[in-house]
Amino acid sequence: MILSTTPKLDLHGEVVAMVEVLVNEFINNNVLLKNEYIIIIHGKSTNILTKEVHRVLKDNKYVEEFKLNNWNLGETIVKLRI
Repeated sequence: MILSTTPKLDLHGEVVAMVEVLVNEFINNNVLLKNEYIIIIHGKSTNILTKEVHRVLKDNKYVEEFKLNNWNLGETIVKLRI
């Protein structure tokens, strides 16, 4: 369930080369904290960060599923295996 307290990672202003490190570290921390859902904010301008975030999420063993937020296409909702 997504709440205002759901952990968020904001990638605005980050370079693509750092996305994999930041996303995987954020996921690992939230698995340890037993958070089932997280939100990754990547923006929606050129989709470069979105594509990289989704590539990283596909390869992460702790990610059960993910999808763009229907109400805000600049963020992705991630369900973790905890």
